[in-house]
Amino acid sequence: MEIYLLRHGIAEDARAGQKDADRALTEEGKRKLRVVARRARLAGLKPSLILTSPYRRAVETAEIAALELKYKGQLLRTKALVPDSNPETVWEEIRAHKQELQVLLAGHEPLFSALAAYLLNAPSLVIDFKKGCLIRIDMEQMSSHPRGILKWMLASKIS
Repeated sequence: MEIYLLRHGIAEDARAGQKDADRALTEEGKRKLRVVARRARLAGLKPSLILTSPYRRAVETAEIAALELKYKGQLLRTKALVPDSNPETVWEEIRAHKQELQVLLAGHEPLFSALAAYLLNAPSLVIDFKKGCLIRIDMEQMSSHPRGILKWMLASKIS
């Protein structure tokens, strides 16, 4: 399985009384995500499943990815991808879909840097996971303890 971790794009600052989960992407954030998704499509990304955090900015990120990657399926919202989740919970969610070939996850920090390290079986690994960044990790086995292979990392600032 190929696992793609896509951190949400730049989001608006929270307004007084606004829930964190309701923050939307900015226009700049949307634009940068389109660039990353187009580059990923050229690199062969054709997700068979897209999982997303239920937070608005992550759903909007997943929607942009789905459009740019010509994904025809439904977006699957899961609480396993909220910011304060943990890598083990996400791994169990991924394993529930082990028949999929390419799974794209749209979510947040600090979860995604910890998740990438967990999937790579390198818990002390530090990853600077910027907004709109996309990482590909390949899994040869879907065992209880992941041992992935980092294939690439793509950020919107690369031209």
